[in-house]
Amino acid sequence: MSVVEITSEAQFTDLTRSDPDKLIALYFHTPWAQPCQTMNSVFKTLAKENPSVLFISINADDHAEISELFEVSAVPYFILIKNSTIIKELSGADPKEFIAALNQSSGKTVTPAPETSEKPSVETEESPEALNERLKKLTSAAPVMLFMKGSPSAPQCGFSRQLVAILREHQVKFGFFDILKDDTVRQGLKTFSDWPTFPQLYVNGEFQGGLDIIKESIEEDPNFFASATAA
Repeated sequence: MSVVEITSEAQFTDLTRSDPDKLIALYFHTPWAQPCQTMNSVFKTLAKENPSVLFISINADDHAEISELFEVSAVPYFILIKNSTIIKELSGADPKEFIAALNQSSGKTVTPAPETSEKPSVETEESPEALNERLKKLTSAAPVMLFMKGSPSAPQCGFSRQLVAILREHQVKFGFFDILKDDTVRQGLKTFSDWPTFPQLYVNGEFQGGLDIIKESIEEDPNFFASATAA
């Protein structure tokens, strides 16, 4: 079965209610978020290999009402539903994590596509120039990029949890990178931003600060995020 791309809220409602016993995989994405580019192909491949699961793709920007219904504030974002009940939510571009969730939810073994079954090794020696170029791309992967410990749905430290809450409170759509999964990025970003701790927030590729600075910026300018993203 191919992926169903949502074109209206009515279509989404009909699809999700037509067969309650069917496992449904929702995929929220945006065209500007670089991590979604990888997961687009993963999602399509898994849909073809698992016809018993209904795979639904939703552009989070075009269908904000559906995104708000599920409180989606970061992409890529996945939700697994069965019998009108959410059984799993995942945030981030980790094919193995999504496949594992499908296995657990469907009770079947979902086989990943060969080209997506392995994540790039982070152990490979990387030159300072190459790392710097990679960090430039990562910090500009989305208009607002959060480098944090864990994911928005499962922060691994209180400071990251607080900054995620602030972004959601101000209805800011953002991409994120889990620094715990790549120590090269974790250490390199400290030098790149000249900031020793995490989380770190970037807007339009420019470092804005950590939790305390972002709090101060909002206190000084309640429209801080609107002003920063418009710059």
